[in-house]
Amino acid sequence: MHQNKIFYNYLVEILKTFLLILFGLSLIALTIRAVNFLDLIVENGYPTSVYFTYSFLNLFGLAPKFIPLSFLIAIFLFIYKHLENSEFLILWTSGVKKIKLVNLFFVSSLAVLIFYLIFSIFLTPTMMNKSRQILAQDEFNSILPTLKTKEFNDSFKNLIFFVEKKIDNKVQNIFLQDNANYLKKITSNSSSNQITNIIAKSGLVKKKELFLLNGQIITFNKESKKNEVIKFDSLTLNFADLNTTQIKQPKIQETSTNILIKCIVTNKINKKFCNDESKKEIIPNLNRRLSLPFYIPVIALLSSLLIIKSKKKYFSKSIVFIYCFSLLILIELSIKYTGLSNLTQTLFLFLPFLLIILLYIFLHRSFLKEFKS
Repeated sequence: MHQNKIFYNYLVEILKTFLLILFGLSLIALTIRAVNFLDLIVENGYPTSVYFTYSFLNLFGLAPKFIPLSFLIAIFLFIYKHLENSEFLILWTSGVKKIKLVNLFFVSSLAVLIFYLIFSIFLTPTMMNKSRQILAQDEFNSILPTLKTKEFNDSFKNLIFFVEKKIDNKVQNIFLQDNANYLKKITSNSSSNQITNIIAKSGLVKKKELFLLNGQIITFNKESKKNEVIKFDSLTLNFADLNTTQIKQPKIQETSTNILIKCIVTNKINKKFCNDESKKEIIPNLNRRLSLPFYIPVIALLSSLLIIKSKKKYFSKSIVFIYCFSLLILIELSIKYTGLSNLTQTLFLFLPFLLIILLYIFLHRSFLKEFKS
């Protein structure tokens, strides 16, 4: 009974450390990435509420990437701490077998494995898809943040802005090029095969409208190779219908696991999304969600090498950590190629189960030798 309580406390300690490390690493990564997300406000004119919501939802996409590393650090710190404090020695002398401690590490890894699967299969694609929908549904609230002085700005599709000077919402020496005929209503020729340039001395920005003064509209027809020039004293442009260059279609990592599996197994998905080329990216993504978590128990068993009583260098703390960390690097490198080679795919799927069996047998035999000696 007392032994079970000790093991329960050990399990709680490992999982608490794991969650703390995972949260810390994810928060650091989110902070760094959130700086890049500022472009949503600065360049694309989205409201701050969209920025904060989008950043928060991306936390669900970042967290799974740090789960294997967080567990490695947590399990390694736990073993190292209790070895240094000779706490495990008390267990050995009281008759507790080392393999029972290995079983505890294995159980903790299974808990983390399930946690990873819940995230990767359900939470991550759902939340990432929701973040993409926010960008698709919420429109920019002003073109003012997108106008940078002395820089060509292409925050809107096929529309280029340039302003020489900007003070508050007042702009000077404005150049605007329309390559998609958004502004066809302001010219006499509504042909789609034309490019419209607008030059103005000054202007005023009010949310999604741009009021221009003293300028001219230059329309170039690609078919006739002729220019049409219209001068104006004042001109009002409304950009409410414009689309930003921000990607709004869900990416593969933002697509539900069910759809990805159907794409690979049944081929009953839209051919534009599910084709031979896209499958090269879908297969690695599915492996990351479904297969990679099964390498976590391998990390637990590799870390268990620390409790083998041996003076050999390849069982030292630094070398065992290198084993584990190298495994994580190997996984990340190989997972990218699982969509290109059937051999790589097969090895990636079955390797964790083979390693679990071999490592467990090796640990069990090593402890038996210690007990006999």
